[in-house]
Amino acid sequence: MKLLRSLIPTFLILALLAAPGLTLSAHAQTKIATVDMRKLLNGYWKTKQANAALETRKADLRKELKDMADGLDKAQADYKQLLTQTEDPTISDVERDRRKAAVADKSKQISDSKAAYDQFSRQAEVQLQDQVQRMTANLISEIQAAIKVKAKLAGYTLVLNATSDAVVFDAGDADLTTDVLAQLNAGAPIDLSPAASTNSPTPPTSTP
Repeated sequence: MKLLRSLIPTFLILALLAAPGLTLSAHAQTKIATVDMRKLLNGYWKTKQANAALETRKADLRKELKDMADGLDKAQADYKQLLTQTEDPTISDVERDRRKAAVADKSKQISDSKAAYDQFSRQAEVQLQDQVQRMTANLISEIQAAIKVKAKLAGYTLVLNATSDAVVFDAGDADLTTDVLAQLNAGAPIDLSPAASTNSPTPPTSTP
């Protein structure tokens, strides 16, 4: 299944699309800061948690699809066996007709199972897409809220995403990324805290 060979659409793309939401209310004198949305998203412990949940769901779907595929393989093997049995020259015409009816029933069963497999595969893709969209929206919302708190405390009226084309120059002295990331990860569980692992999270990287 195409969906299960790769992860779902990138958190990063949605993060960049959400970047305009980082703008705070403007005043007569604008004080501008920047954040690295990619770094915030990748470094946030809840992103790791979201990725783990998606991987678990994907593994469950793989198992269900494999079970369905195994059932199809068995049904096709049974069909071939029944078809061979109809050619037995020693059986009566009544028995031959009975076996032919069984072949027809098995053929319909296979057709129905294939249709069910295809439908489940399509539904699984939609479900995973919905799940990643909901998770992404929640993550971006929490990151934006943290940025807003830090920006207001520091007196900034505008925050730009340093990884987007909106930033022409950034000296780095007004970057809030480190402070915001520290705030986001302040309540991380021990096993998901930045200090617990040196591995960066693996956000989805491509459209399935």
